[in-house]
Amino acid sequence: MNASAQSFSGLFDLTGKVAVVTGGLGILGRQFCAGLAAWGANVVVVDRDEADASVFAEELADAHGRRALGLGRDVGDPAAVRDLVDRVVGELGSVDVLHNNAASKSDDLDAFFEPTETYSLDEWRKIMSVNLDGAFLVAQAVGEQMIRQGGGSIVQTASIYGVVGPDARIYESSHYLGRAINTPAVYAASKGGVVALTRYLATTWAQHGVRVNTLTPGGVESGQNEAFKGLYAERVPLGRMARADEMVGALVFLASDASSYVTGQNIIVDGGWTAW
Repeated sequence: MNASAQSFSGLFDLTGKVAVVTGGLGILGRQFCAGLAAWGANVVVVDRDEADASVFAEELADAHGRRALGLGRDVGDPAAVRDLVDRVVGELGSVDVLHNNAASKSDDLDAFFEPTETYSLDEWRKIMSVNLDGAFLVAQAVGEQMIRQGGGSIVQTASIYGVVGPDARIYESSHYLGRAINTPAVYAASKGGVVALTRYLATTWAQHGVRVNTLTPGGVESGQNEAFKGLYAERVPLGRMARADEMVGALVFLASDASSYVTGQNIIVDGGWTAW
């Protein structure tokens, strides 16, 4: 192997890096944590339930031979977020990668899926407090730590609906976990805000060696009924919904030195949805 090949072979290596993943117990979050650990990172699993996060962290450590820590935190609480960073740095020494992946799972699905014309401001604020406020608070606290360290990589999860408007036709006769669904305006607005926040932070913190990028997934199979999956597939050039594991490669790329000259970008993994 020549010198160039040797240097290229390690571009995706995360050995020794500390990666924090918020929303680490979600459908995508678990895959993201496992992917980062598989490429060598020590992983901090952050979610609302510390007991469950700790159990999953132990599974990661056993499966990949890395250090893993499970922490329960409300990302919409500034004090909890500051404590999160202090705890990670105190136990693992640094924060090299942040995957800002937490998103609200409303405890009132009727209010969450309410039509735009009658949407509650309380519900709007509740979702925004996690999807956008929480993303800002975590990026703020981790970014400050990364500046002190001399650099790092922040990846923020958005959505295709933060880039384009929803196609209402795919929701005809469509259900998720047994109930009729749609894409609420608050979800689209919050994810569009994540994309804009990424660009702002990328240009602001580039001078400190902190890269900030967005990972935008398309629709992922996660309990939708066959009607929805069929209508969605018809709208996608690749002809199907995504699997959760198909988002991991883009995350590892953005977290690692393979993307050392990439910042302020939105990497869209959607099977071609936004190409049409």
